[in-house]
Formats: sequence, structure tokens, C-alpha cells
Amino acid sequence: MRSYNDTLPLQPPVRLPEEATLAAAVRAAPLAEELKPEGSDAEVLASWADHCRERLATDEGLLLELIRMFLSREPHPGQAPAELTALGLVRQAEPYTLSWLGLWAARLVIGETTGQDVPVMGSLADAGAAALLHGLRSYPEAERGEELAGWLKNRDTEAAAAEIASVLGTVSPLSRAVGVELLSSDFGEPGRLALSGLLEEPKLGAVIAARTGREDRQPAPGEIAWVLVDMAAALLEFGGETGEVIESIAMGMDAEEQAGTIAILAFGDHPWTGQVLRVFIDHHPDERVAAAARKALRRLHGLADVRA
Repeated sequence: MRSYNDTLPLQPPVRLPEEATLAAAVRAAPLAEELKPEGSDAEVLASWADHCRERLATDEGLLLELIRMFLSREPHPGQAPAELTALGLVRQAEPYTLSWLGLWAARLVIGETTGQDVPVMGSLADAGAAALLHGLRSYPEAERGEELAGWLKNRDTEAAAAEIASVLGTVSPLSRAVGVELLSSDFGEPGRLALSGLLEEPKLGAVIAARTGREDRQPAPGEIAWVLVDMAAALLEFGGETGEVIESIAMGMDAEEQAGTIAILAFGDHPWTGQVLRVFIDHHPDERVAAAARKALRRLHGLADVRA
């Protein structure tokens, strides 16, 4: 089954029932009489997943329709494809939306075709801090608060804030942005103290200061490029429009000023620098800026060779 979209924006979480309910839905699906799923709930679901893969692999239109319905979360306009209904993936009566089984199957397919693990509400309660931040990247505000409350249920707030703070330097740019936002707005004084304790950390402290408006902690010259890339990379990781990524660095500067700023990015040693520069190379409307990005990318590769 080939990839549907390698740049699929991060998807919000889905709500799924417990395994027994999903297995019961399989046994009640129109095709169940023909395919006769047997065994435990886990075995029934594994068998049904294989059936779904086989059917979708032979009909790309069916695959795309399932993914379209998942992404839109809207009813099918008119009668849904009979095969999706027979597999129990779409409701058999109006509105023709994905069933719980359909959400489950579509999440599985998207994970296998794009590599994106769409989160399930309530699944992060026992996760470590890094996994929590990674999972929360695509959560809308209300769902994020609900998931965080579940994670905090059996944790001491101060210890939880310290745990999140301890991973901010090693997680992805968007996960880091989520963590800073949580600590500054959802953890009260313990969260703010945890962030303050990181302000003197090279690079990380500069990012925290930029995201929380701490003007008393200005970036050192060697940190400016790292901060710019980290904030642009968070947008890129989320699947934001290229224009948003460009503007996060351009910040109203003219083309000549942008080209000068782009030139310093190669020296920041940020792991996402190459990806951010490629956005400028491929999508910036001014050739002077795109040329500066190409030059910076060559310099980045040269510096990488020297470090190696």
C-alpha cells in the first residue's frame, strides 16, 4: 500500500472505545458472516485489520475515500461505498460517517501509509514526559487539557513539572513548544519555576525566553540562529503552510535583510536547519533570499563534514 501523503499535517486525536466494543463491531459487520472472524477480541481485530489492508490495497479509490472521510470527519455526501459499509467502517444509515471501527481502521492505515501515529484520547496517561509532549502536538486546546488532566491524575504537580522540564532539551521543536506552553500556562507556579531554572541553559534557555517573552534573557549571538530555526521548525513539524514558516524568520524584514539573516542559520547547529533552509529554497518568492538559503545549505553541509 503506497503512501497517501508524505506531508500530512498532524491529525487531532480520535476517541475510540475499548477493544471489546471494537471486536463486537467487527462481529456485527455485514462481511463478518462471510469472513467469519474468530478468536479473542485481539485476534478478531488483528484478523479484521488484515482483511481491511487486503481490500484497500486492491482499490486505491477506496483507500483514498476512507482517508478523506477520516481527515474531514464529515459524512459522506450520499451513499458511502458499499465495500466500506460491508467492512463495518461506515455507518449503514445516514449520516454516513465513519463508525468507531472506521476510525480505528483509518487510523491504522494512516499510520502505515504516512508514518503518522494519530493519538487516541486517554492513551497518554501512563506515558513519560517526552512521549506526552510528542503525543500532545496535535491536540486542540480542550482535548489537550483533558489529556493532561489524565496524565496528572496520579502525579504530584511539582514533580510532573520537573519531569517535563527535564526533557525539553531533547524533544522535537514542536514537542518543546508544547512543553513550554504547558509549563507556563497549566502548571502554575511550579511550571514557571521549572522554566526559570532552565533560562541559563545554552540554546534551550534562549528558546524558552523567546516563547515566554522573558526580555531579561536575551540570546547570545551564537544562539540567535538556533532559536530562529527551532521556532520555524515547530511550524514545519506541525504541517503549517510554507508561508508561515518563512514569515516566522522574515518577521517583516525586506529581502536584503532576510538574506542576511538566512546566511547565519548554518552556524546554529540545529538538527532541523537543513529542512528549514529547503523551505526558503523551494518556496521563497524572492530569488535573493532563495539564493542565500542555497548558499547557507552548502555551508551547513560543509560544516557537518568538518565536524565529522
